[in-house]
Amino acid sequence: MLLKTDTPMTPDVPDEDHGTPVSVKIRERVKAARQRFHSNDNIAEFIQPGELDLLLDEVAEKMKGVLDSMVIDLENDHNTGDTARRVAKMYIKEVFNGRYVKGPSITEFPNAEHLNELMIVGPITVRSACSHHFCPVIGRIWIGVMPNEHTNVIGLSKYARLAEWIMGRPQIQEEAVVQLADLIQEKTQPDGLALVMEASHYCMAWRGVKDMDSKMINSVMRGVFLKDPNLRREFLSLIPR
Repeated sequence: MLLKTDTPMTPDVPDEDHGTPVSVKIRERVKAARQRFHSNDNIAEFIQPGELDLLLDEVAEKMKGVLDSMVIDLENDHNTGDTARRVAKMYIKEVFNGRYVKGPSITEFPNAEHLNELMIVGPITVRSACSHHFCPVIGRIWIGVMPNEHTNVIGLSKYARLAEWIMGRPQIQEEAVVQLADLIQEKTQPDGLALVMEASHYCMAWRGVKDMDSKMINSVMRGVFLKDPNLRREFLSLIPR
């Protein structure tokens, strides 16, 4: 027997869905999985469909509060009326997108021809922001690969896509090159892997000491590049400077 009622029946919705900021929901999922969520970590697996746009809205609203606290007239200043949303979009969908989206799809092929000679890719232009001041980091990366018969081969453009994904987060250069090396090592399994990164840091050029010419160079050497000094010298000598 069906009972008539004036109150429409609605599905049960968890209390957490009512009025809870999306950032809180995402953070609680990460914590429940006992995973890190540092500035240069990827948290895409904890973001549900549609939540990235909600996160953008949340950041935009909070950015308005930041600008308001900086005593900027958002109501009457035609230059900054939409700045909060522009900044939020820049962070979530552009410069820090590597935190919030899954890695690029990479097709791997077997090393059918048993290639075993040094291969160098670069310079790859990379852009990031330092996690200390969120100032731009602009630089170049060179990647050296020593394959073996079991190495997976990936297209040259894929190295650039992997680099863009890793650098698209608040980073410090020393950690960024290690993250990229770990990722390429996992994808290709070569006998040796070498990375060199040279970058300008605008936290030094734009603020602080305001040194426009200073650059940072660091490297990561894995496998035969670490063990064989002649191979390491060959790689470094072939990098155009």
